[in-house]
Amino acid sequence: MIKIIIRRFIRNHQNVNDKFVREAYGVLGGALGVICNLLLFSLKLSIGLFINSIAVVTDAFNNLTDTGSSVVSILGAKLSNRPPDREHPYGHGRFEYIASLVVAFIIFSVGLQLLRNSFDKILYPEEVVFSPISIVILCLSILVKLWMYSYNWYIGNIINSGINRAVAYDSLSDIVATGAVIIGTILGRYIRYPVDGLLGLVISFLILYTGFSIAKDTVNLLLGASADPELADTINSLVAQGKYIVGIHALRMHDYGPGRVIASIHAEVPDDVNIVKVHSIIDEMEEKISDELGIDIIIHMDPISTDIDRNNQIKALVIKLIEEEESGFSAENLRIIDGEKRISVIFDLLVPSSIVESEFDKINRSITDRVIKENNKIKIVINSIRVKEY
Repeated sequence: MIKIIIRRFIRNHQNVNDKFVREAYGVLGGALGVICNLLLFSLKLSIGLFINSIAVVTDAFNNLTDTGSSVVSILGAKLSNRPPDREHPYGHGRFEYIASLVVAFIIFSVGLQLLRNSFDKILYPEEVVFSPISIVILCLSILVKLWMYSYNWYIGNIINSGINRAVAYDSLSDIVATGAVIIGTILGRYIRYPVDGLLGLVISFLILYTGFSIAKDTVNLLLGASADPELADTINSLVAQGKYIVGIHALRMHDYGPGRVIASIHAEVPDDVNIVKVHSIIDEMEEKISDELGIDIIIHMDPISTDIDRNNQIKALVIKLIEEEESGFSAENLRIIDGEKRISVIFDLLVPSSIVESEFDKINRSITDRVIKENNKIKIVINSIRVKEY
């Protein structure tokens, strides 16, 4: 159904890299969320008050929270699409992450309020009125939430939207919560213990956990999470395929919002090739990555020394210091950039299986300090640290 709705309301819907198409997806997802959640809130609140169930009322206000989340997602889609300006030269894409954070705060605050109400219900229990019609309507609400989970997850993947995926997970938690309400309502007919209040308590914790999870993921993005390994591998592979390029290192990626990634990487080329030809190849490569991956990348050219005698002297020194660090250490793919004031030595470090990953940073610093002490003109660039395979 969501594909039919998308074709009906979004012009040129297949061009998801277009910022206006992407905005239309976000607005459509938010609008559908507002309609569905308002409907569910009205139905559940009426049922909850009628059968005197705090669990149903709690679940109803959870849907009202989702309505606010959908409104925020619409605003996020609109604001994140604003063009760059003097204060924000890389655009406003992170408004979508801020919108996700606002959604998390809304969910968390409502969860706290409903947690208090559930405690009151446990301390001062009231009879829950069983109604078959209410059970049927709650079951129908689960079907609605299943559809909401499905379309939000679909849109989130199509346009790479964190906020749509967050709303999808929230819908999934609502399905669990409503299922718990149905179970509690049925059990309430046979058990005098305040099952209704206990289930309201469980739902409240579920809402709090959802809010915390969304906030955690969003804060990671705002602080600058590590690059997606699969995307990094793709960029490395594309650059390494370039003519004259003999090595790559120092890939850096900066996320300014979905579809707004800026990257840089060092490409190593022999220092005896025609610099004009290499520059032209690198320009073409930057355009290719921009077209295929939608990433604005800068490829820095590092000229690798081809002076065999000098290279051998530097390699011998560095390898000697590496082996002195600890038995079993060795260098692989060692390259040298020989400048007037600095000599950059780039390599992959292989370590024994007894070395754990938590020690890698310490090893990196120790080898760097050891080399600088021997020759302060040499700069060590350890491209990767890997455990030896035997």
